[in-house]
Amino acid sequence: MKILVVGSGAREHAMVWKLGQEHGVSEVLCAPGNPGISVHARCVPGDVADPSALLAIAGREGVDLTVVGPELPLSLGIVDLFTAEARAIVGPSRAAAALESSKAFAKAFMERHRIPTSRFQVCDSPEAAYATIASGEFGYPVVLKADGLAAGKGVVIAEDRAEAERAVRVTMVDRRFGGAGERLVIEEFLVGEEASYFVLADGTAFLPLSSAQDHKRIFDGDRGPNTGGMGAFAPSPRMTPNVEHRVLDDIVRPVLDGMEREGYPYRGFLYVGLMLTATGPKVVEFNVRFGDPEAQVVLPRLDEDLSWLLRSSAEGVLPSRSARFLDEPHVGVVLATPGYPESAKIGGIIAGVAEASAVPGALVFHAGTDLHDGDLVTAGGRVLTVVGRGPGYREAIKVAYRAASQIRFDGVQLRTDIGLKALGRF
Repeated sequence: MKILVVGSGAREHAMVWKLGQEHGVSEVLCAPGNPGISVHARCVPGDVADPSALLAIAGREGVDLTVVGPELPLSLGIVDLFTAEARAIVGPSRAAAALESSKAFAKAFMERHRIPTSRFQVCDSPEAAYATIASGEFGYPVVLKADGLAAGKGVVIAEDRAEAERAVRVTMVDRRFGGAGERLVIEEFLVGEEASYFVLADGTAFLPLSSAQDHKRIFDGDRGPNTGGMGAFAPSPRMTPNVEHRVLDDIVRPVLDGMEREGYPYRGFLYVGLMLTATGPKVVEFNVRFGDPEAQVVLPRLDEDLSWLLRSSAEGVLPSRSARFLDEPHVGVVLATPGYPESAKIGGIIAGVAEASAVPGALVFHAGTDLHDGDLVTAGGRVLTVVGRGPGYREAIKVAYRAASQIRFDGVQLRTDIGLKALGRF
């Protein structure tokens, strides 16, 4: 089977790394890929914002199955386009992808189907947002989210009215996130611990995958602005059998049943971002693809062929069981450029990747990297994810940071507390 992976980040690197080891896979292609991905797959030029060009690649290369990494092509209807041409692809339709591409749609959908989440108000103008804030309905802190796709950066947790009104100005008036900020969702702040849960669906059935915990804020102690994710660990020790049962029964099944009833059966990965509150798990957000950096710590634990699971999803024949995983915890630490998430200083020479990869139990997945005159250089905000595994979380953390310490580039940013939540030390 020849597989095309769409994307260029560390999530796609993890997918390619896994697929490249599987006996049923004859070749892996990646569009557009990155220098790390090119070690495991043949990279072909391609624009993730151009589904027609990606369809042409799949046709020209005789691809048997395509899997989409990032959210943008899904929101642009790549699955609808491939399906119309009878080309196998893993991912939700454009309509189903609205669970991620529109926070307002997702909240209204959850309200219709009685899926536990926070109280909210959708604001279509700055005036409506200011009025909602002034009402004090949600108290403080309060959560403000740009409605559309904002690369994980369109969320502000405001501690007071001034900060909340500043978030409205930045999002709806200054349009920092472009069209994604035309509408704003204002939500009640949920108290608890965050976790993520992943399933793979085929339109009717679904296969439970794994839990994980992400670290969104840029600085240690969950301080500073939100990012696309500064690290993760899997599985989450907070995802006990009882909590998992509630997530599946109260959230995952109602989401997939509701999607089918409303006319857009859900296929592909579903990422459920959760807050584990005192009254039970509640949905913080949905992603309609595998998470990043969660994929980098979940996929290396998968103890069966990803290619077979992906094909089963595309063909609507997923087995009625849970996926098989290794017991070893994995911890991933993201290395970012100076200025991230507000900006990215790119072009700095990266050293030590080979040494990091040589650390026993470590893996290095590329995200924002490029080659320039033979040197590996920074090419994005999040540059690398360094993953460590071990018999326990403590050992996995040590491996990840031992490997990360080998890597050098100017102004490297990394959190030093990834995984401590698993040890109860946060």
